[in-house]
Amino acid sequence: MFTGIVAAVGRIEGRQPLGDGVRLRVHAGTLDLADVAVGDSIAIQGACMTAVVVAAPFFEVEVSRESLNRTVGFERDGDVNLEKALRLSDRLGGHLVSGHVDGLGTVARFEQVAESWRLDIAVPAELARYFAYKGSATVNGVSLTVNSVIDDAQGCTISINLIPHTIAVTTLRLLAAGDRVNLEVDLIARYVERMLRDGSPAPAAG
Repeated sequence: MFTGIVAAVGRIEGRQPLGDGVRLRVHAGTLDLADVAVGDSIAIQGACMTAVVVAAPFFEVEVSRESLNRTVGFERDGDVNLEKALRLSDRLGGHLVSGHVDGLGTVARFEQVAESWRLDIAVPAELARYFAYKGSATVNGVSLTVNSVIDDAQGCTISINLIPHTIAVTTLRLLAAGDRVNLEVDLIARYVERMLRDGSPAPAAG
């Protein structure tokens, strides 16, 4: 589990084919790897990956074809958002994030408005129902608050306000209209939808 509070911006600096997937070498930037061991989870652009080599300041992960098909950010070398897995004693500064990307959105608008930035993302129809006004969304691994939701025939468009700090410490500053982004919906919304759809009776007490 993660919080969506990016700890560092790292950089993918090498890749090797691995079957139909790829093995990535990532420079961790300012992310402290002293407490990271082989087998530990690190979120890269919002996708939970397992460290298979740790040799500070680098670590390596193996990305399956399924992950490559469902995410963006691993197709070329470049900057990536990084977050280590959540400890139970950590502050939950963002919201509960699983690191399992649900789908891809498309940046419809990204521009500075006064001291902040406005980010509009077109969300596909299969994910649109999970986004709500003032709800939580994870975009490329960053926990964000949805300021508005406009439904349309293709799904919906969500609008997000980014403060200068978020722009400074994440890769969101590199976005442009037309870019695709990794989206993870709120865990609570996912479970509520499941319970409402199921309709089976609750188990008897005792």
